[in-house]
Amino acid sequence: MAPTTKDIKTWFPRVSSPFICNAPMYGFANAELAIAVTKAGGLGFIGGGFDFSSESKQIPALSSELARARNLIHFPSPQATLPVGVGFITFRPEGFVQNIIPVVSEHRPAAIWLFAPASRDQHAEIVPALKSAGAAWGLKVFVQVGTVQSAREAVEDGCDVLVVQGSDAGGHQWAQGASLISLVPETRDMLSQEFEGANVAVVAAGGIVDGRGIAAQLALGANGVVMGTRFLVTEECPAPTAMKNIIMSTTDGGVSTVKSTVHDTMQGTGFWPQAYDGRAIIGESYKDHIAGLPEDANIIKYKDALAAGDSTRRTVWAGSGVGLIKSILPAGEVILNAQKQTREILQSVQSVL
Repeated sequence: MAPTTKDIKTWFPRVSSPFICNAPMYGFANAELAIAVTKAGGLGFIGGGFDFSSESKQIPALSSELARARNLIHFPSPQATLPVGVGFITFRPEGFVQNIIPVVSEHRPAAIWLFAPASRDQHAEIVPALKSAGAAWGLKVFVQVGTVQSAREAVEDGCDVLVVQGSDAGGHQWAQGASLISLVPETRDMLSQEFEGANVAVVAAGGIVDGRGIAAQLALGANGVVMGTRFLVTEECPAPTAMKNIIMSTTDGGVSTVKSTVHDTMQGTGFWPQAYDGRAIIGESYKDHIAGLPEDANIIKYKDALAAGDSTRRTVWAGSGVGLIKSILPAGEVILNAQKQTREILQSVQSVL
């Protein structure tokens, strides 16, 4: 039987309906954003990073961010579950169990989000280790997937929540995949047919920015949603103002954004496995790439533009729903507005049936 709203509220007692969380965007989803989302009735996530080595600077930075989150929400007791989650990029998993799980055990976040394994066996080790360590405080494990097969594998590994990411999503995702219109119902069917009785929730991600997208995903079988691009353009998000302005001025996201590995190449993060690419707003660097400018020359122009404060070459990760974002709002207002709009839409639909 699929989890219900009641089940999710049992897992995360502070959340309200419909269930909304922010994507754990590394570098942008900090303690302030996560706590603002949680306080408004969502589940806030902090971006935890991808370097799990003993020498990693990301691990102590994450520990400090989690301590700051606890102070912001006034949960002084270290034994109390911290009502936020942490997201990790896992294609380089060495050191995760040894160096990340102690931090998780110290701070007791409500959820851990995993994304982008480079091989099948990586999450098969990490997920059980997290669930064993977090059993004392009811830790839930989210796994971001982009295909039905990856969803199947995540359930086999023991995840609690599938983050089903469609191809309209901004940022990193499966290089080959479907939109949510088919991916969510097919994933839900797979769960019913192959994992009957499994208590696994589905949250949809990709191109969702308001209550219209949420209502659609609930109708398709999701238990809730993730929004990423919409939370980039909030008061709490530390993204540069220039980046927020680019998002707000971009329209027609199906043609003004593109999935490509070029975005990573330009900004020096071209170390992602071949299975993944990312959707970003088309800027001057991508246009030069299409025009045939050699990669080295394009990278030099990218770096020179950033150094000069020119944002026209900046990689701006954004989903295809970017044209629906017109203003910078408090994160809590984004949550409340989206929930209200969802309820109004569902009531309106019910009235015509």
